[in-house]
Parts: sequence; structure tokens; C-alpha cells
Amino acid sequence: MSSDTETIHAPPAHIAARFYKTSKSSSYRRKSSAASSRRNSLSSHHSSKSSRSAHGGPYSNHVAQHLRRASIIESRKARLADRAAHAEQVRLRAAMAKAAPRTSTTSEERALAAQQARERLLAQVAANCAEEVKRAKRVAEDAREKKAAEHLKLKEDMLERLAEAEKRRALLQQNQRRPRTATLPSVEEKKVVPRAWKPRNETEAARIIQRAWRNKKRRRVVTEFLELRLTLENVQKTSFEDISDLLSQDKVLDLTSKLLSLYGLQDDEADGTGEKTTVRTFLSAYLVLGHPAQVLSKEGEQEKDLIEKARNLLLSVDPILASPTSSPSAHQLESLCEAFAGFQAAFMAWKVRDSSVLLDTMLAQFVELDAIWQSVKHDKDGHVADDYREGIQHNQTLLLVRLKRLAGADRAMKLIRDAIRKNRKANARKKPLGDVRPRAASHPTVDATAPSLTPIEASVSDSTAEALASRKAAPLLPDNRTIMHELAINKEYRIDIRPKTDMRENVIREVSETMRQGLESDFGDIFVVAMAETIREKLLSLVVPGKSLHTLISDTLDTTMIANQVKIGAFSYQQFFSFMNSLLPKICAPVRDSDVKALTEDQTDDPIERLAKLNYVIDLLSIDHANFSLQMNASLLIKEATGYEQKCFTNAHGDGLLPRTSGWWTQAKKKTEEEMARRSNGSGPGASHRVTPYKIYMQGLVDLAVGVGGLQEADLPETLELDANRINRMRTDILRMVVVSAILLTAKNLMRRDVRSQWKEQAQRMWELPFEDQQTFIAAIESRYALPPTTKAQLSGTIERILLDGRSRQATHPVVKVLLQKIKTHVYARLSASSSDERVKTASTASQVLSSGGLPEFVVHIGALVDELQKVAEVDREAHGKWYDGTIEALGREEAA
Repeated sequence: MSSDTETIHAPPAHIAARFYKTSKSSSYRRKSSAASSRRNSLSSHHSSKSSRSAHGGPYSNHVAQHLRRASIIESRKARLADRAAHAEQVRLRAAMAKAAPRTSTTSEERALAAQQARERLLAQVAANCAEEVKRAKRVAEDAREKKAAEHLKLKEDMLERLAEAEKRRALLQQNQRRPRTATLPSVEEKKVVPRAWKPRNETEAARIIQRAWRNKKRRRVVTEFLELRLTLENVQKTSFEDISDLLSQDKVLDLTSKLLSLYGLQDDEADGTGEKTTVRTFLSAYLVLGHPAQVLSKEGEQEKDLIEKARNLLLSVDPILASPTSSPSAHQLESLCEAFAGFQAAFMAWKVRDSSVLLDTMLAQFVELDAIWQSVKHDKDGHVADDYREGIQHNQTLLLVRLKRLAGADRAMKLIRDAIRKNRKANARKKPLGDVRPRAASHPTVDATAPSLTPIEASVSDSTAEALASRKAAPLLPDNRTIMHELAINKEYRIDIRPKTDMRENVIREVSETMRQGLESDFGDIFVVAMAETIREKLLSLVVPGKSLHTLISDTLDTTMIANQVKIGAFSYQQFFSFMNSLLPKICAPVRDSDVKALTEDQTDDPIERLAKLNYVIDLLSIDHANFSLQMNASLLIKEATGYEQKCFTNAHGDGLLPRTSGWWTQAKKKTEEEMARRSNGSGPGASHRVTPYKIYMQGLVDLAVGVGGLQEADLPETLELDANRINRMRTDILRMVVVSAILLTAKNLMRRDVRSQWKEQAQRMWELPFEDQQTFIAAIESRYALPPTTKAQLSGTIERILLDGRSRQATHPVVKVLLQKIKTHVYARLSASSSDERVKTASTASQVLSSGGLPEFVVHIGALVDELQKVAEVDREAHGKWYDGTIEALGREEAA
């Protein structure tokens, strides 16, 4: 038994091959995880070993399997180790990224870069889309034109064929011979009666009748409309006035209304106003295409779009009208409705925009006429009001009718009232707040021969001359001649302290420093006495002689007493200022109570500084006293202004020839003759082209006032020397007008806006800006309108060149030169108008002329400039007419010689 048990019997070959069979497919086949784990487990290995030992299988197979299992395990371990190392690296990178500080700069830069890239892509897409849209529109337009041309050609061919057929039929009827059987007795033949078609019921019969009635109605409407011969070719051949009269006829409007209702373009239930609006909108397409120069201003993409929509509408209408006997197809009706809807929308948008500009222009004209009437209605002596009344009323009536037609009766009247009220309020003289009458002033009277408006010039002793020299160098009040001249030009003239406030404070500061230096060098007694004497003279001029205040000031501020007190060292500044604090509230005007109160409450230890402030307050009181005197005696002074100016001018220049006036007149005459010759253009001399002294004078005055450069003393005639500051101010205003208008006009052209539109807010902001930084002017435009980058860059370069002219006070830029010439031409046209009708005409069309010329924001400014120059010319020619006549005679003798 033991031998039997120890002996291992090998199985047969075919059975062993079944258990130990190996193949490539089995060796390379991937085992499942369960089988692999079962096979690689210890129990499986033990079982396999025992089985082999039990059955006596080959041991080499077991070793190969073991090695293979070990290699698989090692490869798996290596892969797991690689995965663990990779996971550790990922974890470390995440921890480092989390621990690293995040800067907002990088994110902001990335966001900015992304935004820029997005904008760049959007701009590129928009440009590509715009180009594709334009190309598609162009292709569609070409297709429509080609289709219309083909349709027209087919129509002409068909008409020719029908005409030829008609000719052949007529020829055959004429040449047809009589048949042979005509002479033979006719054989009675059985007549064949055609069978009449009958509808099956009444509904079908009614439907047939209605269809026939609609076809006949359509043919009649289309035929009657075609008889008007309202085609684009005929409209272009007819004048604008004739075609406007034709389109406004009731017959044309009725036929057009029926045509639009026939094709569903107009609602039959609409009221009369809506029906007329639709009809006039449709007929406007013929005017827009036939006479674009008279209807449109040729500016902006909106008008180009309107022309395109009108062309599409007529191209859709012509094929339908070409065949009145046949009903239009559904596609034709749909195209017609779409074309008319597009044109109607574009026309209403253009009409609203154009009507707003036209409404503003007519309102400005109405307000300008009202301003002229307000300025001349009180002049009864010279009958100026009678001359102007008829012309102003006629023009205002025409404007009122147009405004009511454009905006409606109620809205037009409201707009007119608001505009007139606003203009009168702006032109009204600003009255000072509070009572300006000095408390110690009486009702002064003025000598007609010698007006008592002498400025404060105290006769002082020689010891005080040096101390008062600096104060007399810049007197606060103008001289009598200047006051009389300004009062003749403006009867509401009042002396204003603002232009000389800075200069006055500088002079007071210099005097204070001089007094302080004198006091420190033991020579301050002279300056103290001089200042006290100056204050005494000023205060005495503010009170009525013989009154208690006059006696009090004379006794208290006696210069001899003050000099003795200073000499012995008994002068007290505290008592002096206490006396002033009690005196000034009694003589000042109520409007100066706040200034006097501030002075009395000031307890500065420095007496020199308190003296300077005291002098300033007394100067304010002197201004109030002088203005009150002007207010009370203005009428008497104006009557004597001409004689007083002639007397002063004779004392200053004599009665002889004035050299600067002669040169100025010669240049003005030469320029006027050249301008009249250019206007006549070989038509011969006429009343409007005749060179008169009045036109020569106005030409010279316009050349002086309307300019951008500084006024040279050699260019100013002696007769206008009192108006030097006024002319310089006008030139500064003109420079600012043309600079701001050139910038706004350039912006409007680049943005495709109407040049007649008023950008008043932007103009007001630019008016106050210095000619330094162009970005401030661009910011003023961008405050309301968005500027594309290309437009902004182009506008920046133009503004820089325009501002360069403003800083150098020159007109070298083309736009600035054109605007300056337009202002000069307009001002000269208004000033040189000799009759009242011409003046009213030029004034009523001023807003329209200036708006179309690119100056809509400064219509009011230029109107005020013209009025001021007109008053200057009247005063100057009345006062210096004798010298102008002498100059004309002298120049005439020189030309004759």
C-alpha cells in the first residue's frame, strides 16, 4: 500500500494536454480581476502546488506563473508609486498657489486686456457686418433695378406687339374681299344659340358681381391717377414751385387717397388729419427724389436714408401701376407695404428733427424782431417807431402763421411767450439788490453847460503831493467826458467798480507800504496828514454843504488840527477810527450796510491796514453817490452830451484834419468800392451798389470791431478813442465766438449732425474755458454726445489747431477764417441797411443766416453786438460829424488834384 501511495502515476497524454495546454491566446489574454486575484492568492498557489505534486505535473509551468505574477505585482506597485508621486506634486502646487498672495493688478490687467480684445472683436465684427449689409443692400438694389428694367422692357415689347397686331388687323379689315356667295340668295341655316352660363346660387352670383365691381373700381382709380402723369421724370422736369402747387391740389390729394386705400396703405376708418398726413407723406417721396436740393439740406446720414427709402417706395409702386387691368400679386403688395412703412418711418423721423431746428430758428427770428421793437418803440421824436412798426408787424405775422402751422396754435403761442419773456428778462438791466440811494444824499441838480461830475481830485498842499501821487495815478471814477459818452450810448449806464477793483487794491497796498516805510523812518507825519486830508475831501463830497454832517466832518477832520496833533504826538488812531465807525453808517446807502458793519467790527492792531480798508469802503460810497447822481440827472446829461463831447474834442484835437481818421476813412472807402464793384458784377451802378459815406463809415467801423487780433493805437481814429476799451472787448468776444463755433461745427460735421442744431450748453461751457487744454473742450462735447475713438482722435487734432489760433489771436485755420468772414458780412449787412424795411428784413433773417452758417449758438450775442455798434455809430456821427465832413472834403480835393 505504501508503495502504491508513493508512486505517482502520470495521466495519459491527451488528458495531460487538456490540463497543461498553453497557447498564445491564453497567454496574452487579460484575466479578470477576480480570476487573477484567485489565481495569485496563497491558497491558489498552495492548491496548485499540491495538485501538481499530487498529479505529478511539470514543475516548470509553476515557476513561470510565479515569475509572471511577481512581475505583475511589481509593475502595479510602480504604477501606484507614480500615481502617489503625481498626486503629491499636484497637492503641493495647489497649496503653493493657495498660499501665494493674489494681486489685483494682474486680474485687472487681464480684465482690461479681455475687455479690449472684446471691443476689438466687436468693432471688427461690426465693420464686417456693416460691409456685408452695404453689399447686400447694393446687390438687392441692383436686383430691383434690373427687375424693374426687365419689367419695363417686357412691357414695351408687349405694347409694341399689340400695336403691330392692331395694325395688321386694321390692314386685314381694309383688304378683305367680298365673298362670292354674298350675291346669292342666302340659305336659311339653323341658328345655333349659345348656351348662357348661369350661377348655381345667389351667393356665387353676388361674388361674381363684387369681383367685377372691384376690378372696375381698381381700373378707374389707377387710370385716373396715371392721367396725372405723376412720374419721377416729369417731377424732375417741372419746377419745384409748380410741382408743389400740383401736389397741394384737392384733386391730386383725393386720387392719391383712393389709390392708397385701394392697396391697403391707408386705413379707411382714419380721421381727416391722419388721412391727409398719409397722403402727403406718400407724395413727398416724389419731391424728395425730384427736387432734393430744395427739400433737403444734404447733411447727415438721416437724409441719405430718406432718399434711399423714397427710391424703394417708387420702385415698388411703378410695377403695380404699370398693369391697371390686372390685380397685383401678394408678393407685390407685401413689398409695397414694407417700402411705404419704411419710408413713412424715415420721413417722420426726418420731419421731427428738421421741424425742431426750423422751430428754433423761427422763434429766434420772432424774438429778434421783438427786441428791435422794444428798442425803438419809445422813440417818438424821430418817427423811428412808425417806420419800424409796419415792417415788424408784417414779419411777425408771417412767422406766427408758420409757427402755428408747424407746432399748433396753442403750443406756438406758449413757445413765443416763453421765448419773449426769457429774452426780455436777459436783456433787462440787472438792478442791485437793496436801496442804493445814499442816506446823506439829496436830489442834486446839474448845470446844463457844465455837468458837475468831477472825479475826486482834492487840491492838496505841496507836502502831500508825493503821498497822493500814486492814488491819483489810477482814479476810481472816470472823467466827465467818458461818463457823458457812455451815458449817450446807454442811458442806463452806471459806474461799475468791478473792472478796477484789483487795480484799486494794489494801489491801496502800495500806499500802505509807503506809509509804513515813512513811519518807520520818522517821516510818517506827512503821510498821516495827507491820508486824513484825502478822506476828508471824499467824505465832504458825499454830503450836502451846509448840513450838520458837512460841518461835523469839516470840524473833526480839520487838517491843521490833525497836523498839530501829529506833530506833538497827540494824534490817536483809536479816536479817528471810532469817529469813522460812527459816521459811515449815517452817510452810506442801505446796500453798503454789510461792508460798513464789517469795517466797524474789524479791530486789527495795524492802523495802516485799517486805513487801507477804510479807503476801500469810502471808494464804494463814492461809487454809490456818483451812480445816484447819474440816475437823477441822466435825462439832462444826455441832452448836453453831444455839445459837451464836441467842446472836449475841439480842446483836445482842434478843428483841423485828423491824420488817423483820414487814413482809416481812406482804407474803408477803398474796401467799400471793391466790395460794391464785386457785387454789381457788371450790371451797372444801382441804388444798392452806390458807395455812400454812410456805407464807408460802417465798413470802417465793422473792420475795427469785428476782428480777432489786438487793436493797435495807430489803427484807431481819433473820433473813436473813447471806445477803445469797447472795441477791444468786442474783438475778444469775436475771437471766442469763432473758436467755439469752429469746434462745434467740426464736431457736428464729424458726427453727421445738422449744423443748424443749437448746442447751447456745450457753447456756454466752452465760452468760459481758456484756450489751453483741448481735452476740456472734448469733455464739454462728451458730456452729452458719445464720441467714437476715430472721431475723437480726428476732433482732437482739429481742436488743437483751432486753439492755437485762439492763443495767438489769429485766424489761420480755414473754418475760423470762414466763420469770421460770415460774422463780418452779417454785421455789415445789418449796419449798412439804410431804410427801415432793409433793417427789419436783415434782422428777421439773422437767425436763419447765422444758423445755416454754423453760428446758431451765438445769434443773440451777435445781435447784441450789432445793437451796440449801431448806438456807437449814432453817437459818434452826431458828435463828430463836422470832422468827418472835413475829412471827406479833404480827400475829395486830393483825388481831384
